[in-house]
Amino acid sequence: MRRHRTTPRPGWQETVEAQGLIYPLCRHPDGSLRPYWDESAYYSFSLGEVEALEEVVAELHEMCLTAAAHIVERERWADLGITDARLAGLIAEAWRRREELPSLYGRFDLRYDGRDGGPAKMLEYNADTPTSLVEAASAQWFWMEDRFAAEVPGADQWNSLHERLVDAWKRQAALLPPGAPVHFAHSAGDELGEDLMTVAYLRETAEQAGLDTRAISVENIGWDALSGRFVDERYGFVRACFKLYPWEWLATDEFGPHVLDTLDNGGGTGSTLWIEPAWKMLLSNKALLAILWELFPGHPNLLPAYLDGPRELARGRGWVAKPLLGREGAGVTVHAPGAREPVVRDEACCYQELAPLPDFDGNRVVLGAWVVEDEPAGLGIRESAGLITDEYARFVPHVILPVGC
Repeated sequence: MRRHRTTPRPGWQETVEAQGLIYPLCRHPDGSLRPYWDESAYYSFSLGEVEALEEVVAELHEMCLTAAAHIVERERWADLGITDARLAGLIAEAWRRREELPSLYGRFDLRYDGRDGGPAKMLEYNADTPTSLVEAASAQWFWMEDRFAAEVPGADQWNSLHERLVDAWKRQAALLPPGAPVHFAHSAGDELGEDLMTVAYLRETAEQAGLDTRAISVENIGWDALSGRFVDERYGFVRACFKLYPWEWLATDEFGPHVLDTLDNGGGTGSTLWIEPAWKMLLSNKALLAILWELFPGHPNLLPAYLDGPRELARGRGWVAKPLLGREGAGVTVHAPGAREPVVRDEACCYQELAPLPDFDGNRVVLGAWVVEDEPAGLGIRESAGLITDEYARFVPHVILPVGC
């Protein structure tokens, strides 16, 4: 794994916008606009590195499924901050019926440097509402073709996202309500357009798989009290809906009781099938990190993690406190070795060993490894100035170079 400086393509901004990345710039707190899509650099990998990372991701995914089964069987809902018994019951039912429910994708965040930092370490797993998909699946693939296809025979990329997503919809079409379109919902509160384009891209993959689809914002999904069903703007029933809207919001906002009342959880009951399914809440909660460490202590691809405080981490390499639910690094705090701050926060957190992101020329790097259905499917790389990968991180493309390049 190496970082290379390079010259961006002429007209790069217009190019990636035409490919669906309509948010190529990011506004920083000082008011300046800086690239979010950053092709002034790229990362190269050997084929052997990528094959090894694929094996790690496949194993981590299986371990996460084992942890999910453990949570359900031992009813460890309190560890996840789930206090609603009815919601817990529906999550458990969704888990037991998971073969009957469509489940599409997720993204592992990994610490890895390809140098002397040891094996890849799992930082977290977003299996409910992962973003940075358009840039990973589409924009960086076209970048590689423009920059390397003609000049470097054999150049490749860890990126089978598009094909796997289309195939996933084809395989899971039989699990969808017959004769009903699939609605694709984003939040109208998304100012950047990232959620909008992520959902639009996933809708495109569904259409390429032959599905009938409809676009809608979450805010425009209505409740018809007469029929007791969710409806779209045309008063059509919402029978199946992919939502880029976290389950913890969906289940607890104003219409949350209706979601639970009408949940199609397999078995022919309920009137609305939500994708991702409710059991994905088990994998997107940071408590998963502590439960994994409990079940697989000392595993080379895990970091020590606990729910009751940093324990020995306070005397060792330091720790990171992560709220159980959150996106884009919100609420994450970093505690260096010997830090004297209070060790336990008021809100429920996971306390994970500090594993500083690797530094490449002053850029802190995190790997986003994608899973489609149950298979590793691709890689996206984000860089940040600090130890926390937040909303100001940059997406940098990658390439697999042949031996000798």
